[in-house]
Amino acid sequence: MRFGILGPLRVGGGDTTVTAGRDRVVLAMLLLRAGQVVPFDELVDALWEDRPPATARTQLQICVSRLRHRLADLGLPAEIIVTDPVGYGIRAGTADLDVKVFASEVEAARACAAAGQLADAGRHFRAALALWRGPALSGIASRSVRRRAQTLDEQRLAALEECVDVELRLGNAAGLLDELTESVERNPLRERLRGQLMLALSAVGRQADALAVYRDGRRIHAEELGIEPGPGLQTLHQRVLAGDLALAGADRLPAVPVRCLPRAISDFTGRQQTIARLIKEIEQEHVPVLLIDGMAGSGKTTLAIHLATRLAERFPDGQLFIDLHGHSERTPLTPAAALATLLRQLGVPAERIPLDLDDRLALWRTELAGRRALVLLDNAANADQAAALLPNGPGCLTIITSRRRLVGLDEGRPCSLPVLDVEDAVELLGRVAGGNRVADEPEAAVEVVRRCGFLPLAIRLAGARLAHRPRWRITDLADRLSGARSPLAEFAVGQRSVGDAFALSYAQVSPAAQRLFRLLGLHPGVRFGGEIAAALVDLPLLETQDLLDELVDANLAEEPEPGRFSLHDLVREYARQLLVEPDRAAERAGGLERLLDHHLYVAAAIGDRSGAAGSRGLFTLPEPSRPELVAASVDQGAAWFEENRAALTALVRLAEVEDLPRQCWQLARACWRSYFDGGHLDELIETHTIGLRAAKRLGDDAAVATMLNYLSSAFYRLARFPEAIRLMEVSVGLRRRLGLWREVWNTLWNLGGLYGAVGEYRRGRECFDAALELMRGPGGFGELANLLNNLSYTLLNWGRYDEALRTSRRHLLLARQVDDPRHLGNALGHIGVIRHRMGDVEPARRLLRVALALKRRSGNRFGEGEVLNEIGVMERRAGRPHEAAALHREALIAISEAGDRIGQCASRNLLAHALLHQGDLPSALDLHHRVLRDATALNARYEQARALDGIARCLRADDPAAARSYWTRALALFRQVEAPERHEVARVLAELR
Repeated sequence: MRFGILGPLRVGGGDTTVTAGRDRVVLAMLLLRAGQVVPFDELVDALWEDRPPATARTQLQICVSRLRHRLADLGLPAEIIVTDPVGYGIRAGTADLDVKVFASEVEAARACAAAGQLADAGRHFRAALALWRGPALSGIASRSVRRRAQTLDEQRLAALEECVDVELRLGNAAGLLDELTESVERNPLRERLRGQLMLALSAVGRQADALAVYRDGRRIHAEELGIEPGPGLQTLHQRVLAGDLALAGADRLPAVPVRCLPRAISDFTGRQQTIARLIKEIEQEHVPVLLIDGMAGSGKTTLAIHLATRLAERFPDGQLFIDLHGHSERTPLTPAAALATLLRQLGVPAERIPLDLDDRLALWRTELAGRRALVLLDNAANADQAAALLPNGPGCLTIITSRRRLVGLDEGRPCSLPVLDVEDAVELLGRVAGGNRVADEPEAAVEVVRRCGFLPLAIRLAGARLAHRPRWRITDLADRLSGARSPLAEFAVGQRSVGDAFALSYAQVSPAAQRLFRLLGLHPGVRFGGEIAAALVDLPLLETQDLLDELVDANLAEEPEPGRFSLHDLVREYARQLLVEPDRAAERAGGLERLLDHHLYVAAAIGDRSGAAGSRGLFTLPEPSRPELVAASVDQGAAWFEENRAALTALVRLAEVEDLPRQCWQLARACWRSYFDGGHLDELIETHTIGLRAAKRLGDDAAVATMLNYLSSAFYRLARFPEAIRLMEVSVGLRRRLGLWREVWNTLWNLGGLYGAVGEYRRGRECFDAALELMRGPGGFGELANLLNNLSYTLLNWGRYDEALRTSRRHLLLARQVDDPRHLGNALGHIGVIRHRMGDVEPARRLLRVALALKRRSGNRFGEGEVLNEIGVMERRAGRPHEAAALHREALIAISEAGDRIGQCASRNLLAHALLHQGDLPSALDLHHRVLRDATALNARYEQARALDGIARCLRADDPAAARSYWTRALALFRQVEAPERHEVARVLAELR
């Protein structure tokens, strides 16, 4: 073989024949994609990652030239490296490159195994594994190389597991023990390998050792993932315990079937040859990853769902589906968010899903390791987004759809979806417009679908025009299409263009509807209401609704539900193209200002109407040009924010791009309450970071201080306390310098709450006292209510119940004066918690029930979770631990949605207490240990102490010495934060001595 990458890079049989670091990276990248062209940009990224020099392309050419000379010196033809207009490639046949030989041997092994020829399968697998000389491309540190090399390492492990299956069936258990033991030590979380080692040990009569292997795995799963081993490994463990394990080959780990595919459409048209070819490749060639790409509107998702449905029976353990939003108005899903959704589809409870991305990846791969499952990843943004979600089980198939060609997924089989052929396109036109009409004018029908570019979306639009114009002949439509000029050259397919269909629909609506259509291209959201459309065109709502109806009739807009409209992304792109014409610059600028102002006015008015002191009087705005449109949206209240959240975030971005800094920071600030209460912390951080840049660009220090103050709140919720405190202190300094004393109050009470959150209650109290000192004279009820809310919460956690009760009652009085439902809920909730802890159970229960209703009404998910947790504690102390556990789980969901990580730790600690009272000691102990790990990472000392206290309670009966150790650690932390629990823990420790 000329090249080797299954270990250190090898050329011509030697390991050090290419020594220059950059040359090795370039050669590795080319060999990883042998036979393909690697784009220049990917090679530059591999060499310099995030900081390429200005001369990167030139230096890359020098590297390639040097490589060619070096390969020629080794007797290889210089032309083995080929140059392409878009990049470089390397010519390497199957026998020239070890990874290709490996793939060929594994393919032959699988074919033999499927045919029952186990001995031959084993030989092929061993030949494949013998090619490995260590981790793939070891010694090359480039991130791009390492990412692809890790995929190869994963393929080796999968081949090893299949090889072991075969050799176990051949009765070679004893010969596998050393290899399996070493492999399990290197890969302790791979359940299939661990199960195979247990099988091999049982086969040679070493049941005790097999049980020890399981115990080690269970311990590692608990420590690393905070979960139990999968059901398959647990079942294998039970069979070893029962002594009835008969070696009949490597048993597959059982899994609960999952069915999450969307319903396939009933009128699926065409693509039958494509479907048949893909099924053949999947079944006969064992394709693990299928990449379906194509332009928007080409039917990728429809085809993928239809294909997955056809293949469902071949993957009986599950069919999963997720929309990654890679090409939509929503922000693409992060791998962490996507993994959380997929794990929930697999039935993993929310409390078992780890916070850390790497832990989620490990759990995802563990869950799928023993399943024959199909995973459909729809609408991927790029290869990196999808790569993290690929399962590692050899029995899994992943189908990925994207508008991009996912060239970074080397193990994937690409399928670029073309437009429909003539017969299928005409059939689709007949389904939409009527089969008899198409049969009567077959030549005209062919012309129509040709003018539509044979693209399904365009054909449906044109067919809809015919369906709603029964007097039209197809020839009339064909003539109109042939005379129209396409404005979407970028969506052209050869001589065919989808833009022709859009241009025809656009030309057939009134000038007023055309203007609305163009301006709707500015709106970045998925859906919009009539009020937003009316604001864009500066027209009354009723008149705008008539124009929207006209656009819906023309299939230029859709109305998925009454009063809510949307544009398909290609249609929206067409509208945007129309608006960028030079003679429409003033029209675009005016529409953009009206769009931003409408959302700003509505967001500010909803905040003012909510009565929350942190939302009223945000800034002074002139009267809106159409107050009736603002009022119509304001009436929707919090629901308006929820419906338009993605658009609001996008509009803040757009305001920055369009250099409208005032609207930019003000819109971000106006949306703060919705983001904060709803737990949308990523959006809060993004918008307020953008708003901060805008305020700085304006040179407006007051606006800068405002952005810092509210940006800090997101870091508080995420338990990133040093960042939150730093931002808040800068905000205080700016506001003091500017003499903005009311704002100084606001920042001081927030800063006091931050210090309380980290257990520095005395420093927090100093901030509250300083704020109270500044509050003189009439007014300021709302600000004082906020301060009292934070102060009472701090005193409550500090254990100063009498003072906390007096403060909360004063807070309640003010909340009634300012008529603020949010503060009413907070004050009643605090009083309920305090009275419960002071022993007044029944009055506390009534207060908490009222507070819960108020918090739910105001959408305060974090506050809802706090109250649910306190009621859960009541239930546990009343001897109803099952009811308590249900309440704590509900609280965990609410607080998780709010994004408060310390609140999640608190909920899980309380849930563990309830589980202990149910008698489920192992689950309680496991949950406390996981909370201890997470709370330690967050430096949340109070929750660390509560977790240590809980662990000690679990261990007290069986291991009092260990319990004493945990309680000693808990007491030290409780004393650091002056928590009231320190007295009880000190008493218990005294009893144990």
